[in-house]
Amino acid sequence: MNQHPEYLLNKIKSPADLKVLDLEEMKQLASEIRHLIIKKDAAVGHTSTSISLATGMAKARDLLGGSERIMAVIGDGSLTGGMAYEGLNNAALEKGNLVIVINDNQWSIDQNVGGLTTALKKLRDSQGQDPENPFKAFGFDYRYVADGNDLESMINAFSEIRDVDHPLVLHVNTLKGKGYQPAIEDEEKHHWVRPFNLSDDSPKNITAGPTPAEIAVKTVASAIDGGQENIMAITAAIPGVFGLDSFKESYPDHYVDVGIAEQDSVAFAAGFAKAGSQPVLFENSTFLQRAFDQLSHDVAANNLPVVMIVAGGGIQANSKTHVGVFDQVMVSNLPNWKYLAPTSLTEEAAMINWALKQKDGPVAIKLPVRPVPAGGAVLEGYRHIHYQKRRAGKKIAILALGDMQELGSQVAEELNAALYNPLSANILDTDCLDHLARHYQAVITLENNILDGGFGQKVAGYLADQPVLVKTFGEKREYTDVDQSYDQILVRNQLTAEQIVASVKQLFN
Repeated sequence: MNQHPEYLLNKIKSPADLKVLDLEEMKQLASEIRHLIIKKDAAVGHTSTSISLATGMAKARDLLGGSERIMAVIGDGSLTGGMAYEGLNNAALEKGNLVIVINDNQWSIDQNVGGLTTALKKLRDSQGQDPENPFKAFGFDYRYVADGNDLESMINAFSEIRDVDHPLVLHVNTLKGKGYQPAIEDEEKHHWVRPFNLSDDSPKNITAGPTPAEIAVKTVASAIDGGQENIMAITAAIPGVFGLDSFKESYPDHYVDVGIAEQDSVAFAAGFAKAGSQPVLFENSTFLQRAFDQLSHDVAANNLPVVMIVAGGGIQANSKTHVGVFDQVMVSNLPNWKYLAPTSLTEEAAMINWALKQKDGPVAIKLPVRPVPAGGAVLEGYRHIHYQKRRAGKKIAILALGDMQELGSQVAEELNAALYNPLSANILDTDCLDHLARHYQAVITLENNILDGGFGQKVAGYLADQPVLVKTFGEKREYTDVDQSYDQILVRNQLTAEQIVASVKQLFN
């Protein structure tokens, strides 16, 4: 079992191989390798799960009388996630072959944090001899490899332990970014990369002006400067996603990184709010799935005024383990949560400012993924949701949620339709919907999200017994993967302006 296993190293033998591959060839190669490894590996993309997966396979092997060797690979960053400890606790009781390889490079996405980081350092400094060995305390046999980037050392280590008849931890010290000096010098920046110039390591295609993430961090910082001394910014090992690195330097007493531990981050925020202070969670959509129980029981059931800023929530060309179209449905269908979706950067800042001051309950704010304008009209408060009319029209009313507003504007122009900003993914303006049902023949919803359980279905459900047509647009409930481009995903889901216009026109044929 391997955390984030979709590597191309099995097929790429040298840097020269990379030079002859164009984008389509890379996609094909990735597809071939996924089919190659799936027979032996479990395709996982999120962290901390490999030990549990491997233990389950070992138990099944023993039950069926098999003799397979079972090996889990997990990074020291993944060991900051609570599920890793659940897995270790269970794996230590196994009676047969089970090897857990810990790739210890002192990093997750951000630099590692927490008590285990200290324990691992003691083991590295003592060449694995420190008596306070947490893995031996669990009951594991233990081996240490000082240079995990040395191929011969790794071959020798695996040869020695491959046939063990009991659970064993192989602790391997490695250097993150080995082979590419800029990645060694800036590990966090190169954990994942956008297109960049190989000559000087500078990024390509930089968006002009502030990003939604920068606006979010700036707004929270301004609130602290303005006197809200009870604010705590909380992240789960992803400060780089939001640009929180400068924030933690300027506001060290208002910043906590819990490691790759979304469950802990949300429960921590709940406790922080319960004690009378104001937590602000900085979460990534795809990683937030791990914290559903805490979002429900610890935050929503207690109706605590936790503010959560969500990045990456929308349709993107990414691997199937890192899609960002589930958090909106997950959070917005829990009681008490209010899920807001800004259509501009100024509206985003206004929503965050309001959320930091209100005490009615938890508020999630979906950062735009598609381009949005910097300015625009905003409201002073969002306690009561009143849809904002952006364009007059006839016969058709379009409700374009969040960063789908620009697409909605294009469609509205073509159809001479009215355009509304619905503000929230889950709080319906029923007065406005009743008005639309009386004065329009069709209501169209657009959302950057899966359709099932989403905003459009809520609107359609409310209007089901009223004499108005409803057509919803969003993504199908399925996994997309890296072999599909962003444009291909849009076309597949009928989400281009041309497709939407044609589909709406068919309603009246």
